[in-house]
Amino acid sequence: MNLKNKKVLITGADGFIGSHLVEALLEEGCRVKAFVYYNSFNSWGWLDTLPKNKLKNIEIFAGDIRDPNGVRTALKGADAVFHLAALIGIPFSYHSPDSYIDTNVKGTLNVLQAARDLGTERVVVTSTSEVYGTARYAPIDEKHPLQGQSPYSASKIGADKIAESFHLSFKLPVITARPFNTYGPRQSARAIIPTIITQLLNGQTKIKLGSLHPTRDLNYVTDTCAGFIALAKCDVAIGQTVNIGSGREITMGDLAKLIITASKKKALLASDSQRKRPAKSEVERLLCDNTLIHKLTGWAPKVSLEKGLLNTIAWFKDAENMRKYKSDIYNV
Repeated sequence: MNLKNKKVLITGADGFIGSHLVEALLEEGCRVKAFVYYNSFNSWGWLDTLPKNKLKNIEIFAGDIRDPNGVRTALKGADAVFHLAALIGIPFSYHSPDSYIDTNVKGTLNVLQAARDLGTERVVVTSTSEVYGTARYAPIDEKHPLQGQSPYSASKIGADKIAESFHLSFKLPVITARPFNTYGPRQSARAIIPTIITQLLNGQTKIKLGSLHPTRDLNYVTDTCAGFIALAKCDVAIGQTVNIGSGREITMGDLAKLIITASKKKALLASDSQRKRPAKSEVERLLCDNTLIHKLTGWAPKVSLEKGLLNTIAWFKDAENMRKYKSDIYNV
């Protein structure tokens, strides 16, 4: 599928990855429609921070992914949809699992139903490496068993399987993109990298974290977005679930040390019990096998972890950006 001049809808466009994907699709020459979460402040999330010359080329639709009528209205006239809208915080999913089912499962169903009825040419559904749970073998390929180790991951497994069913049952042109851990500018403070950076930049010398031994496969946000776009263009990827990851793992403790060094700060690490997941819910190891996406599209990560962290730290050093974060509390 050639995306140039195509009208594309991005759900979750107001979020971290979604706002970057909006920018990337503008660069592709797409006509972009951004589905943002309706709120009384008329906030468009991170899209509010984009330059005016970009915003003028974006059609904004404010709605709620849980509302099938609103989703259908938003999707009318779109050639493709990138579905990113989701609740993603794992600790909050322990507290409010119902909201994760409503948003992640029902929201995905709303997108699929509308796309089927409207004849949408391409549907890219966002999964997550969390659906794999702790690696039973590594690197993790797309055949790895799925494990619902948190209500969040269980809701995403449900969403993935509904997407699969719509392809098998109705021939809906669905691609499920499964990114491993994404980081970069605009990421919420519930993620580990912003947690470390904001504490450091606010002068804290004891960095509070959860478990330090689990490993993650980290991907800079522009690489993740490039993976989404490469998959959307790839007709052979239709009906498949495809990992997007770097193929490199790092422990959370080593990651924190890397950020401390890159920030040119001095600090010690402290494991905070309230930030730890329940023992059987903790995902101990994630390492991506990215063979399939490379085979299908030629995609490969371009930004090293070291370079990506420097970019991210530089963004957080901007006072206006830092004002949006609360580094003195545990962000669930």
